[in-house]
Amino acid sequence: MDAYKNFLGLGIAGNFALHLAQAGELEDFKDIITADEAAPKGMFPFYLPKTNIPHAKEILGTYPLSSSIIKLPHADLHVQAEPEVGLVCRLEYANNKLSKIIPTHFTAYNDCSIRKEGAKKISDKKNWGEQSKGISAHLIAIDTFSDGGIMDNYSICSFLRRESQVHSYGEDVELNGYSYFYEKLLDWMVHQINTQKDFGPLEPLSEYISACGNPTQALISIGATRYTKYGESTFLKANDEVIIVVYNRNKISAQDVEKSVKDSNYDKKDMSVLAQKVL
Repeated sequence: MDAYKNFLGLGIAGNFALHLAQAGELEDFKDIITADEAAPKGMFPFYLPKTNIPHAKEILGTYPLSSSIIKLPHADLHVQAEPEVGLVCRLEYANNKLSKIIPTHFTAYNDCSIRKEGAKKISDKKNWGEQSKGISAHLIAIDTFSDGGIMDNYSICSFLRRESQVHSYGEDVELNGYSYFYEKLLDWMVHQINTQKDFGPLEPLSEYISACGNPTQALISIGATRYTKYGESTFLKANDEVIIVVYNRNKISAQDVEKSVKDSNYDKKDMSVLAQKVL
């Protein structure tokens, strides 16, 4: 899965109600002031397609994406899957500033994260090496990233297979349940990227992007959804399998999705599936 090696990799923190509280991360953002209560807390880099960027940690130049494996860090750390929607985007610039983000495809994404207190930056918990992130190999084309488009029909859910038992890991929710979505999200991201400073858990994204030569493509994960009670209290361990499914709920029922997961048999016509073995 080397398809995104030249892409900028960014994520959004706090774009789904209650997730940060479930992840134990509210305290990290206590000093971040947002435009409104529902607004995301900020953005973070998980991959920079260039090394030796001033002020950026070297690990962010390590390509972390896999469509089949999550490799746990060597240290004895708690790690959770984070079921999300990933957007494949084109980027446009004016006067060396980001001017437009154009999403072209969406897909199932795993923003797998270390849970540890006292991390200085969000990105400290997001990329610990190769195969630390997940993206489905099956992309779904976006007709229009706005109300009335194809994404209105899609939901996301996730599961954990452990010792032959399948458990619901993330809630089954509609994509338009994101706090910021469509045009509101695009406007917010452009502004956030151009203005975000090195403050608290956040990093100066515009500096990083300029140092990368203003990449014209990006993979952006738009925020983790809420966990089930099981998912909130369960960390990954070797031999688990994480399954994240983005599916057209008008054509496939939630019950059919769960049966597909239990059988490991996916009809990918109306779904994007990410299944990763934990090592």
